[in-house]
Formats: sequence, C-alpha cells, structure tokens
Amino acid sequence: MDGAAITALLSKHFGLDPQASKILVVGLGNTGISVARYWHGLGFKFAIIDSRDKPPMMEEFFQQMPDTPVFTGGFDEAAFQVATHLVVSPGVSLDERAIIKAIANGARIVSDIDLFACSTDAPIVAITGSNGKSTVTTMLGEMVKAAGIAVGVGGNLGTPALDLLALKAQFYVLELSSFQLERTSALNAAAATVLNISADHLDRHADLADYARQKQRVFRGDGVMVINADDPVVSAMRCDSRKMLTFSINNTADFYLAEQDGTEYLMYNESPLMPLAELPLEGRHNAANALVALALGTSIGLDAQTMCAALRKFKGLSHRMQRVAEIRGVTWVNDSKATNIGACVAALQGYARKVVLIAGGDAKGADMNELTPAIKEKAKSVVLMGKDAGLIKQALNGCVPVYSADNMMQAVQIAAGLADVGESVLLSPACASLDQYKNYQDRGDKFTKAVLALVDGSGVMYPSSVALI
Repeated sequence: MDGAAITALLSKHFGLDPQASKILVVGLGNTGISVARYWHGLGFKFAIIDSRDKPPMMEEFFQQMPDTPVFTGGFDEAAFQVATHLVVSPGVSLDERAIIKAIANGARIVSDIDLFACSTDAPIVAITGSNGKSTVTTMLGEMVKAAGIAVGVGGNLGTPALDLLALKAQFYVLELSSFQLERTSALNAAAATVLNISADHLDRHADLADYARQKQRVFRGDGVMVINADDPVVSAMRCDSRKMLTFSINNTADFYLAEQDGTEYLMYNESPLMPLAELPLEGRHNAANALVALALGTSIGLDAQTMCAALRKFKGLSHRMQRVAEIRGVTWVNDSKATNIGACVAALQGYARKVVLIAGGDAKGADMNELTPAIKEKAKSVVLMGKDAGLIKQALNGCVPVYSADNMMQAVQIAAGLADVGESVLLSPACASLDQYKNYQDRGDKFTKAVLALVDGSGVMYPSSVALI
C-alpha cells in the first residue's frame, strides 16, 4: 500500500490527519521507536514521552529523528493534555493517571498493531494465549517459508510489527500479547487463535476474566477462528457464524491425536498427518502447539505435506523446554520462558517420570495454589528462589520436599544433589524474572552457565550439599 492509501485508512478508522493530529508516542523501547519511524516515514507530526530518564532506545532515536520533541523522566500531564492521539507501548499501563486524563479529554488510543493493520493488504495470522505463543508463531512462520512464500514473523516476538512492513511480505504471522490487544481495534486477521488461558499478568489486568476478554479481541473481524477444544475458557469464545477449526490433544477435533496400530499420530479429521514421535520437541504440550500450527496453516491454504516437513525440522526455541545437557545420566532442561503458572504446569505434565523442579521469581499477583496439584503429581522435589519463593512454599504446604536457593548457581548445585540417574532437572519458574534478572533470557542463560559449571575438565560432577527448608 502507498502512503496516500495508508493515510486514508488512518483517517477513516481513527480520524488521524498528517497536519492536524497531535500524536504522542508513549514509551521509547523497541515498539516505541518502530512507531516513531512509522510516523516519520508518513510525514505525521508526533512527540515522544517516556517515564525513564534515559530510555534504552534514546541514542538510536536521536540519530534517526533528531528534530522530534522528546520528554523524559516522567509523564508530564501537559504533554498528554494537548495530544489528540496516543500510541501507548505495551509495557505502559493504560491505568497511568496521565493517560486516563488524556482519554477523558478526548484523546484516542491507537496501537502499533492498529497502524500495522491499516498499512498492509497481505493476510495476517494473529496468535495469542498464555503459553506457547512464540513457539506456534515460529512454527507457522517456518511452515510458510517451507511453502516458498515470503513471510514476516514478529510482533510481541522479535521484530516489532511495524518494522515488518519493510519486507513487503505475502503473509504476516504476529504474536500478540494481552497488552497489545487491549488497545487494538482495527485488526481483522485472516486466521487467529487464543492458544490457552491461565493466570498471567494479573498485576496489570483486573482479574482472569478481564485478561481473557483482552485475549478474545484477537478474534475481531471475520477470519478463521482456531479454537482449543481442551480449554473451556477458549472454547467459550467460539462464534458459530464464523468459519472455525478446533484442535485437541485429549479428544477428537479437527486436528487431534490418535493412535493407529500402536503409533500415535497428529491427525486432521480422519487423515494421519505424521507420527507424533517425529516431532523433535519435548513435552506433550508441544503436540498441541504443532496441531494449532497445522490448523492455522491449513486455514491459509498451506499443504499438509509441506507443513509436516517443516515440523520435522523444527528444533524449538531457546529457553522453551530446551535441553541444556545430560550429565551423569541427569537431563537438564531450560524452560525459563515459563513465566506463569500455566506454562509451568504444561511443562510438568509433559513428563512421565517425576522431575526436580527449579521455580520462583515474581508471581505477578497470581495465586500460587493453582500450581500445587501439578507439582504434587509431577515433582520429586522443588528448589525455590526469588521474590515470591515464600508464596510457592506456602502453597505447597509440605506436599513435596522444598529447598531454598539464593541464586541460580546455588539452585543448580542443590538440584544436582537431588536428581538421580534417568531423572530430569527442569527450570520452569512459573514466575517472571525481573526480580533477579534482566529478563527470562538472562535467567535461562544463567541456568545454562550454572549447569555447565557443574562439570570440571575431567567430566566429574562437583558434589553439592542440600538442606531442607
């Protein structure tokens, strides 16, 4: 689409005008700078505001757009009062006082996803949910590539959506968070899914019902709905007047698991697509991820054989059920991306044999009692660390042995003393990482480093001592 067509759509949907609109971009991180580049390219007037004294993208921003007004060190309400439109980065809550007052004064909220939707004619596949978003987004992207189709993959994962427009792709696959969706109104995806719903981000959403409502916004429009038949909250989102595909790992659906002649298959209706054993990923939840990727790919016309070939080559993503090492018969698995209860539960349920679990961090207001049944069933023992370790210990109430660690190195050393040959040690924190680490990637990297440090040059594991708490 050319600039004139995009500007016309922005005017139609949001009343935006290159000359008259006064746009305030709130937040100068990766999303904020992508929005700034977008407005600059279209010739719209805008300013930037960030609550931090030195936003991480400040230097890059000034190199590209030195004449753009920037306000830092707080949210000056005067800047918000003159704005006609706000583009608020996902990391900034809409409950900020200055934002609430600006909206009350008539300012309109526009998201980067709205801008993206108004700027391309190419079909968009939109993926959200509490767990598995990045894996499914990347899986589907690989399927589209394998079909020889130019694809842009990003959004909440990797490249910001607006930066993908430079690719001029034939398809776009976007991972979307609840924070992106709650401020998005113009998206009409060709296919969309809510993978699952479990307690997450309750420090930013009023309750689980509100969180689910924001996720459901991904289904706005008239595209194909891909529904998780195993999740009652997601199943309740179905709309019978829309084209719909379902997936399940527990029951028959459009895409499901079934055993034939002693072999378990990924199925589409009555047709076996590929043996589950050929999927090179740990955990049964990854079977669900593969099924929904197949459903989404089918909805946009991809060939089953091509999609299955892509699945067989898919090795998974870093920090998501990633095998780090096997040391003296113990397998060490990095699932640092499990930043909520649902992700940890899914990881645990993928194991037939009990594991030693390393968990803890910032619970983000979640009820840790919801974690107890899965730990009781699947964990041999638990090593806890981080800000809300005490909440998890209290919720477990002695159902399994619990140990305390001050840092990742200590947690790994304790776990090494607990795990026996043939068992796994699983880092699946069920919590966010920012209480101790830069992000979940940093946490996972520290885990990997600590695991590899267990072995000296001769391959001998260092001893570790443990103490119950």
